[in-house]
Amino acid sequence: MSQRLDYFKLSPQASNKLVELSMLLSSKTPFLADLAHLITLRASQLNGCAFCVDMHVKEARIHGERELRLHHVAVWRESPLFSPRERAALEWTEALTQLAPHGVSDAVYSAVREQFSEQEISDLSFLVVAINGWNRLNVAVRAVPGTADKAFGLDKSDLS
Repeated sequence: MSQRLDYFKLSPQASNKLVELSMLLSSKTPFLADLAHLITLRASQLNGCAFCVDMHVKEARIHGERELRLHHVAVWRESPLFSPRERAALEWTEALTQLAPHGVSDAVYSAVREQFSEQEISDLSFLVVAINGWNRLNVAVRAVPGTADKAFGLDKSDLS
């Protein structure tokens, strides 16, 4: 299967702004630097975005994330490998990625509020919005996993 179109080439300004937002949040927001790989991987799993799952696993490995934890992201509720803070972030990610008919529950908000400040929740929410945007674009155009590895430096992950 080949990619349907190249949105970077066709809409470079919009694509670059989404890159800018993603980079601002995942690398320039200190508390998110540690959580971003888990968040982006979980949202990408939920959205069925093979391109982004592939990318975020490779990024996480390059940044030192343990392989077993990456396997456990899909089953984080049952796994003992995540801290309460990581669990709250993953739950918030799921709630924003798969919006319930009546929005995000007070229970989910309370759980995330116990672990994060309002500022952190705001930044975390924008990261979830950004990855959901990427997922939707890449699923729509059928982006092929691994095709951007060299461009993004993901070939350093030693995963193929």
